[in-house]
Amino acid sequence: MIYPYKDIWPTISDTAFIADYVTITGDVKIGEYSSVWFNTVIRGDVSKTIIGERVNVQDNCVLHQSPNRHLVLEDDVTIGHQVILHSSIVKKGALIGMGSIILDGAEIGEGAFIGAGSLVPPGKVIPPNSLAFGRPAKVVRTLDEEDIKDMERIRREYVEKGQYYKSLQK
Repeated sequence: MIYPYKDIWPTISDTAFIADYVTITGDVKIGEYSSVWFNTVIRGDVSKTIIGERVNVQDNCVLHQSPNRHLVLEDDVTIGHQVILHSSIVKKGALIGMGSIILDGAEIGEGAFIGAGSLVPPGKVIPPNSLAFGRPAKVVRTLDEEDIKDMERIRREYVEKGQYYKSLQK
């Protein structure tokens, strides 16, 4: 379901795939070839949520914000199943593993990987191209070539899957 909030409607690219049972409301922008998967909730009723191009937000995620603190997902980001994102910034090409929680003011660096089940506390900055894991998340190593290739494969496959499912909606 797509809802306005105080006369502000989400802006969703015509090329984006929005699965069934997704709820998107208010000041939300979703870019080209992005996908939002089943049972996800994106509420733009406190501040803005900006989702770039080729971003995938997988099943059962919750995206929200605090006053005057936007949520930003730059291009080519992967958000795993059951992730909670709140007023944070996820830089280009980063991957947030399943079940992770990213809190207000946290910044996930370009190409970084947050391991499944991690908690990134408020204001924490994860450097580019690093693997961070744990509760609270700590950087454990720099990503290697295999990690980067796997993240690229996941992004590419989600763009392809999103476009396939979108073709079924017509």
